[in-house]
Amino acid sequence: MYNDLFSIGPVTFHTYGLMSAIGIIAAYFVLESRIRKKGLDDSHLFGLLIACLVFGYAGSKLLYVLTILPLLASDPALFLHSLSNGWVIFGGLLGGILGGYLFCRWKKLPSWKFFDVGMPAVALAQGFGRIGCFFAGCCYGVETSGPVYLEFAHSDYAPNGIHLVPTQLISSAVDFGIFAILSLYDKKWKKKDGEVLALYLILYSGARIIVEFWRGDLIRGAVGPFSTSQFIGLFTLAAGIIIFAMRRKNRDPENTGIQEGAAPEAADARRQEKSDVEPAAAAAKETENAAAAPEDPDASWEANAAATRQDDTEK
Repeated sequence: MYNDLFSIGPVTFHTYGLMSAIGIIAAYFVLESRIRKKGLDDSHLFGLLIACLVFGYAGSKLLYVLTILPLLASDPALFLHSLSNGWVIFGGLLGGILGGYLFCRWKKLPSWKFFDVGMPAVALAQGFGRIGCFFAGCCYGVETSGPVYLEFAHSDYAPNGIHLVPTQLISSAVDFGIFAILSLYDKKWKKKDGEVLALYLILYSGARIIVEFWRGDLIRGAVGPFSTSQFIGLFTLAAGIIIFAMRRKNRDPENTGIQEGAAPEAADARRQEKSDVEPAAAAAKETENAAAAPEDPDASWEANAAATRQDDTEK
């Protein structure tokens, strides 16, 4: 595949950068739409996106540098080259989540709600980013003799002229699928804020662990029998399961409108019954308070005097 689109002087524009930009723009518009549908404050949307991007790219680059520390020790000049090449998606994911959390804390925004709104957009952006990987030839798969394969001829990263597992396109399809699943879950089955974030961690981590078995770019490093991404994925998968279980278990009926074991219609009926009873109870309480209040001496005297005059008239 051809990664170079065109050049202006010494600057070359790449397909990878184009697809990443498309992913970010698409994520922004999806995030904006979802925030408005949820009735959340969208005045901080741009700042939130910038915080996630800055921390995300920093985390991605930091984790990449950590994976090539042995190479850097033998050739420190490689660090300058790594500034423009090499990223680790899991580092970007964790960094972006941290950036979003810190921004929400700073602006006193409900972080769980914004995470749930934002995670489908993250998956969408990743789907476009993986198409960029396909054009660049990075994140390539192992050699295969199967009927489904990619063969690169002009890649600066993947081996050329060899049948490779199309891990970039598989990952892209998985990311777009996660976007659809999260959007549907949030609309139909979500019970408590934080569940969509947890589901994203579960789906993405699980899929990434599986796809990693067919990745051929082992320069990213390994931890024992696992690649770096698989090793991190085990922890993010466990974190997603724990968060999901805790949020589902501790859900607040007042926030969800659905009580344990009850259908939404039953919850609505109970809320209507409560709204009907409260005014009557308030009126009864007011009557009770009036009856229990001490008599006004002046009013009591005037009433007794009127009764006496009435008795005299009747006599």
